[in-house]
Amino acid sequence: MSEHDEALREEFLAEAGEIVEALSRDLLALDQAQREGRDEPGLVHEIFRGVHTLKGLAHVFGHHKMGALAHALEDLLDDLRLGRIALGQSVLDVLFEGVEHFQRLLGNAERPVEAASEGDLARYAERLERFAPAVPPAARAPAEVYELDEQTLGVLTEYEEHRLRTNVEQGVPLYRLDGSFALASIDTSLEELKQRLKSLGEVITILPRSGGGPPDVIELTLLFASRAPVERIAEAAGAQVLVAPVPRREERPTRPPTRAESPGGGTAAEVAGRRPTIVPAPDPEARPATHERPAGPAERSPSDAPAAPLDREGVETGRGAAHTVRVDIRKLDHLLNVVGELSLVRAALGRIEERLRGEPSLRALALELQRARRGLDRNLDEMQDGILSVRMVPLRQVFDRLARVVRQVAREHEKQVRLVVTGAETEVDKLIVEELTDPLMHIVRNAIDHGIERPTLRELAGKPTVGTVAINAYQKGSHVVIEIEDDGAGMNADKIFETAVRRGLVDRSSRDELSPHEILQLVFLPGFTTRSAITDTSGRGVGLDVVKTNIARLGGVVDVSSEPGVGTKLTLTLPVTLAIVRALLVRVGAQSFCLPLSAVEEALAFDPAAVRRIDGHEVVSVRGSTLPICRLGRLFGIAATLPPDPRSRRRGFVVIVALGQRRLGLVVDDLGGQRDVVIKPLGPSLRAVRGFAGATDLGEQRVALVLDAPGLLEEVLGGVDRPVSLARAPS
Repeated sequence: MSEHDEALREEFLAEAGEIVEALSRDLLALDQAQREGRDEPGLVHEIFRGVHTLKGLAHVFGHHKMGALAHALEDLLDDLRLGRIALGQSVLDVLFEGVEHFQRLLGNAERPVEAASEGDLARYAERLERFAPAVPPAARAPAEVYELDEQTLGVLTEYEEHRLRTNVEQGVPLYRLDGSFALASIDTSLEELKQRLKSLGEVITILPRSGGGPPDVIELTLLFASRAPVERIAEAAGAQVLVAPVPRREERPTRPPTRAESPGGGTAAEVAGRRPTIVPAPDPEARPATHERPAGPAERSPSDAPAAPLDREGVETGRGAAHTVRVDIRKLDHLLNVVGELSLVRAALGRIEERLRGEPSLRALALELQRARRGLDRNLDEMQDGILSVRMVPLRQVFDRLARVVRQVAREHEKQVRLVVTGAETEVDKLIVEELTDPLMHIVRNAIDHGIERPTLRELAGKPTVGTVAINAYQKGSHVVIEIEDDGAGMNADKIFETAVRRGLVDRSSRDELSPHEILQLVFLPGFTTRSAITDTSGRGVGLDVVKTNIARLGGVVDVSSEPGVGTKLTLTLPVTLAIVRALLVRVGAQSFCLPLSAVEEALAFDPAAVRRIDGHEVVSVRGSTLPICRLGRLFGIAATLPPDPRSRRRGFVVIVALGQRRLGLVVDDLGGQRDVVIKPLGPSLRAVRGFAGATDLGEQRVALVLDAPGLLEEVLGGVDRPVSLARAPS
């Protein structure tokens, strides 16, 4: 594959992925509206436009399976938005299934041999064909009820005509909203107006009218259907928009419209009586009878954006430029590496500056170098912060997928579950977000399958029949905390311990040595499951141990707490970014190591005489609390370079690392200050070595291993007491 083809493929995957995620969000909102008995035709229209765009995108890039799937869904959505079929759970189910097919096709775009089978797609297409449109009953044409001229009706799209007819059939009053908008800000102004009107009714169409105003101003008419009082509509529309009821055929207005001020000049009554000259706008949704040219990524516009403004000859004019650009994350990684190299240059300049200060004749030069280095520091810090901020994305991207999982799993298990999400705008490094999807989905499935009870059991327990899975995310220092909590049956510690014994994961004699919290942690052991029967959701012995492993790979920890009959909460603690980290340099023997500062709570002098042993672990007392410690030299098998000084009680330092509820003291020989480091992977040959997150260049041909704080916590507190196999690193 050529470099150009590879770039096009990545462009397609990114663009199509965004569309599919938007489809998923809109479907979830439509499902919620349907459950609440609300009619949301705008959402159906948004979903139709998204699938229409995806169809064109797939055909342009040669993904014909996806194009055929989108075409079949588009037909169903067209019938749905035009009222030919009714929205119900069966229709929603098949639409959600379509999103899953899209995601599978996108996921297999890099591995064509694993692509979705023709049989699966053929069976799905047959399901779509079963939704035959009903024949709509005869209804009065809008022009028979309202005084709408044929020229206006002639430029309406099929969908707009359907929405107008539906509102007329339901007896919803119609209004004309006339206003003038500056071309420079028309997109923003129109969107703000639509948002203000949204709660009062439905904007059926937006049409240009000729007002003979300045060339940088466009005059528009909004046809608006609403049952709200005209005063409320006028208040929401604003002082610069004229609101006038559209007269019915059997009625004549006896008073002028509410707004006395007209943006086009003249009194309100005079403006209401004008017949605007309509300039037909291009219909982006019209389906030509001949072969249509699909839209590419650059041609796609947001589905909720207003039509492009027209100039005085009726030609579309592009007045706005995009404020976003898609960037390959590998380019950002390269820039981060460059910033890391510049950090080494900065450190080298600092050392040169120190040497110059030692020479009296060169102090003036040292001061000049110091000023230049400070400028470099400031700009380098801004560059680093800017690159990191570009890599940050909101957790909403993951949480939106979870909402679909909750709906699907709850229906499979005949349970009623609602998902409550807070903190969705919390931002995390994009690479972390991508790796979080599977662990979070597993946790949510587990909560519904094992935690949430069936409605009858919940009712007997005095709980609401609808269970709740709540997800809360927030930033805590240099970490992001994600809490997943359910109000289900909770965990039974005795049952968990007996299951672990039966599966040979622990010895029965260890029961008295384990606290209730430690027993709950047994659910993270490989092969642990309380289910005897295998289902699509659980019982295969692949459970929360995979979640724990994946979270640890991201430099995070997972903790669980539960109360029988009340519910269970899993807490994930993750670093905000894995790219550039602030690290504490520590020394063990002749080796230098970097410890991410985000995991460091404090550093204390180490007194060997204060060490005690409890349950086989060395511990010290810190301000009245017992702290387990780990001597890194012993764990890594590194000999001390200097013999201990018998006259000194201090033998190095204890660096306290804390993640979530866990704390551990790492005993080191010396501290070497703080610095920003770019973590680089160890490579395939050393990837399996536990306790290390990567390596970093310290400059002057020195390399230091970066310690994996979550891994060390698990290694030590999990009871492992043997040296880690350590590849020798340059000191």
